Amino acid sequence: MHLANVIGRASGTLKDPPMTGIKLLVVQPVDGAGNETGPSEIVTDAVGAGIGDTVLVATGSAARQPAAMRGVATDASAIMIVDDVAIQD
Repeated sequence: MHLANVIGRASGTLKDPPMTGIKLLVVQPVDGAGNETGPSEIVTDAVGAGIGDTVLVATGSAARQPAAMRGVATDASAIMIVDDVAIQD
């Protein structure tokens, strides 16, 4: 899992039927301090996140565990809207 900032949305008209109604987010992976850590990616949204939110992204088979993602072809899902990150020195 990793943190990411939601920077946009993606959509398409033709899609696999289980994807109907699934919102796609464009996210920018970040570290705990909010620094970008890699290229942006598209993830499915299991929690109703929006632009400006920080989310926790699950990848691989864990991305398909939320009830809304069962049967959906996804490699990455936003599974939590992050309220706070505290890093102890």
